[in-house]
Amino acid sequence: MPLVPEYQAMLEALAAEPGPPITAMTPEEARALYRMMRPLNDGLVVGEVLERGIPGPSGEVPLRIYRPQSAGPHPVLLYLHGGGWVIGDLDTADAACRDLCATAGCLVASVDYRLAPEHRFPAAVDDCYAALEWVAGNGDELGGNGRLAVTGESAGGNLAAVLCLKARDEGGPRIDFQLLLYPVVDDDLSRPSYDENATGYILETDTMRWFWDHYCPDPASRNHPYSTPLKAADHSGLPPALVMTAEFDPLRDEGNLYAETLAAAGTQAEVICYDGLLHDFFATAQQFKASRAAFETACAALRKALA
Repeated sequence: MPLVPEYQAMLEALAAEPGPPITAMTPEEARALYRMMRPLNDGLVVGEVLERGIPGPSGEVPLRIYRPQSAGPHPVLLYLHGGGWVIGDLDTADAACRDLCATAGCLVASVDYRLAPEHRFPAAVDDCYAALEWVAGNGDELGGNGRLAVTGESAGGNLAAVLCLKARDEGGPRIDFQLLLYPVVDDDLSRPSYDENATGYILETDTMRWFWDHYCPDPASRNHPYSTPLKAADHSGLPPALVMTAEFDPLRDEGNLYAETLAAAGTQAEVICYDGLLHDFFATAQQFKASRAAFETACAALRKALA
């Protein structure tokens, strides 16, 4: 189907004021642009927002913790922001985390993991796993009820999938559910969705190449399942998964395939591919009706999985 009208209008407005592509920017310039695209929205009310640091493999890892307004304890959702492992931070994730906290009724812990190219693979994985271990081990302090899920958008979806693999492999914390939002799970840029949506739909194929070259420039490292979880030898014994993808997204095919691969290995997995939507649709969940429906579905899945 065609793009939903809301997104068509948004793309036309962006085309009327063209700027340089991310691939022509420095990482610092791209980070500034992304902050403009995903601003803070403290009008989304939650019960409490706390900033704290936790011990990490190379120093303190900042967390931003969102507590619901209702009395706890609550299930805990570890949120990993998107941005190709190069851009994004606690502020670009703030609106989505507030909305998840309020709508899904979860205590949300957002992770400010180290970014590439200053800190390449596996730095982000190591920071996120430290955060996973901390939230799992500090449930009483957080106000958690013992139920734990992981989620992330795009590169954050990659990291969420990787945490599930790593926790299984290393006997780590129990994860009850993984919500993977248009995740990066492979470095193969030759799938049909990369050709069909190469340009013009927010995330472009060249941008994904730029992200990979910053995050994981060593070709051998891209065969590691903790960089490309689709390449894991075994996808059994993982938490139940909901994978959400979009029709007009270069990442569509790999996300759909990852859900199919999980299911084939005996892991409970569902995929929903949203016709008419494009990458990063959680960013417009407060503005666009089409995005809101997908967001509400994700929150319903979290409530059910963590009940």
